[in-house]
Amino acid sequence: MKKTLILAAIAALVVAAPVSAQANNMSFFITSTGPGNGANLGGVRGADQHCQNLAYAKGFGDASWRAYLSTIAMGGEAAVNARDRIGDGPWHNYAGDMVAQNVSDLHSNDANLTKESILTENGDMVNGRGDSPNMHDILTGSTMDGMVSTADGHDACANWTSDGEGSAAVGHHDRQGGGQNPTSWNSAHGSRGCSQSDLQGTGGNGFYYCFAIDANEQEAFREE
Repeated sequence: MKKTLILAAIAALVVAAPVSAQANNMSFFITSTGPGNGANLGGVRGADQHCQNLAYAKGFGDASWRAYLSTIAMGGEAAVNARDRIGDGPWHNYAGDMVAQNVSDLHSNDANLTKESILTENGDMVNGRGDSPNMHDILTGSTMDGMVSTADGHDACANWTSDGEGSAAVGHHDRQGGGQNPTSWNSAHGSRGCSQSDLQGTGGNGFYYCFAIDANEQEAFREE
């Protein structure tokens, strides 16, 4: 009788456990929250740290996380392309689904990037067009091929230090909406400005993408 009760309790725990949360291969997510200061992310390093902190809180802090953000040449520093910051892949979302095999795949039509697959570090979908509020504008500062965008006065919001003047390229994680490239996940149009109210006014909330740069090493470790 006692053995039966123990087995029943174990079975109940297995059913209740969030299976996708323990897939142990999350190497990509969209932030569930921004720093709350518009596009002032504390620079790209501050954005990286925010990715690291969010991942750490969910048990994925052993990986090295980077924000998918480009920066312009400024202050003696060379421009940086988002595609060059994120490692080689492959990358999986919270549910364990592969979103892209490598950098080329990520920036192709074969990438598995939809509202349903672009999940937060908590495994949640982010509001898109038709939801209230709409939060589908995702900060990238990039072109569709992952290079730094300087079109239309884009300055990556002073390289992610401005919460006022400036502009940055944003993508649509739900792959719909307006702009020059409305179905692009990383370069749909430019932001109205860099403040939190500016980002929210055009359908955003200061979110961005995070990638584990050592995803391949994590894969190899899990396969041993």
